[in-house]
Amino acid sequence: MWPYFPDLLARPVPRYTSYPPATQFTDTVGADVQAQALNSVVSGTPISLYAHIPYCQSICWYCGCNTGAAGRTQRLHAYLEALEAEMAMVAKMLGGRGKLQRIAFGGGSPNAIEPIAFVRLVDRLVTMFAGISPNISVEIDPRAFSLEWAMTLAVAQVSRVSFGVQSFDPEIQAAIGRIQPVEMIETCLASLRARGVESINFDLMYGLPHQTNDSLLGTLDDVVRMRPSRIALFGYAHLPHIFPRQKRIDAAALPGIEARFEQAAIGYERLVSEGYVPIGFDHFALPDDPIAIAAAEGKVRRNFQGFTEDQSDVLIGFGASAISQFPEAIIQNEKNPGAYRQIVGAHQLAGRRGLVRDADDQMRARLIERLLCTGRTDASCLSNNAATMASLRQLEERRLLVRDGSEIEITEAGRPYARVVAALFDTTLPALGTGSLAA
Repeated sequence: MWPYFPDLLARPVPRYTSYPPATQFTDTVGADVQAQALNSVVSGTPISLYAHIPYCQSICWYCGCNTGAAGRTQRLHAYLEALEAEMAMVAKMLGGRGKLQRIAFGGGSPNAIEPIAFVRLVDRLVTMFAGISPNISVEIDPRAFSLEWAMTLAVAQVSRVSFGVQSFDPEIQAAIGRIQPVEMIETCLASLRARGVESINFDLMYGLPHQTNDSLLGTLDDVVRMRPSRIALFGYAHLPHIFPRQKRIDAAALPGIEARFEQAAIGYERLVSEGYVPIGFDHFALPDDPIAIAAAEGKVRRNFQGFTEDQSDVLIGFGASAISQFPEAIIQNEKNPGAYRQIVGAHQLAGRRGLVRDADDQMRARLIERLLCTGRTDASCLSNNAATMASLRQLEERRLLVRDGSEIEITEAGRPYARVVAALFDTTLPALGTGSLAA
């Protein structure tokens, strides 16, 4: 379905969940900038909150998240105390100026904590930030799910639950350290739907060890039968030098670059044929899901949680490694949970790395976001760079994009290369230069 250009697929480009990307974070930007950004929030500004739980009951070998084994109960309790203290500190600084729209819990696995502790966190956030029926979403590890958790999520009025599925193939599950039979997911799904939680996400992966086209299609057979509201189909990134736990995965069993590309195409074709609406380059949703409706209206956004219908320009993160995003700055909290607890315990904001965005950064962020979310954006800012324009023309010659005056639009053939197109706007990357995209 899509043309195969290995030179483009091999080009390392960010996922552009922000611009400038997280690779540009520096430790010269931290708590001072974080305080300034929080104090600059004006009354009535829509805000979204994110709470990070950096613990799991069992660690998967493929995982690139900031998480560790839940282990000792006391450590979890101490972390949750720090989390609440940080929430209270930030809420006091905001002084009620933000208008709470959404709360997201991620990790790690939020269900690594006790259900009652989760209810307490929801209550604290809604109370501290004066929320009125905010949209609440939670990432869940199905291996640690229970009937009590299903009832808890319903009582807490959680709007959306996301399950990490990855693959239903037993050989692949064994190869990535995540054993969860299809019956387990079916039970989780039934428990939630019986209690009125209908909005369910599945996270899937291609490019996993021992994965073939047939095994991917087998997983998709089970997935479409269960009919989740949304599906994310990500490519596995094998980076054992950054994530040591990935050393347990047999690199020799990983599909090659062409096989990965074919799996992405097969997944796309299958999900679209089943009635799912493609959102960006790796998300899919049923037509009546809010993000599919937002896509039809050109209102999909992109932030550190991926593609979203969330319209808030201010996202405040709580917990170790959580990221807060403001129009003028992006700040990441201290990554180490122990150090994070000490910082918050000293009544200090936890921001330790980040960047400040000037007017040009903010403009490019808007252009990249629009390109990735709608497939179209204004490219007039590229015209003064000869090397970038040469690269743009080569992408056009490959029919991955078309030009309409000052605007460019990604073609259907260009969908898997969306981030390569977005990189044209990225001044943090070396210029591609004439000839660097040779066929």
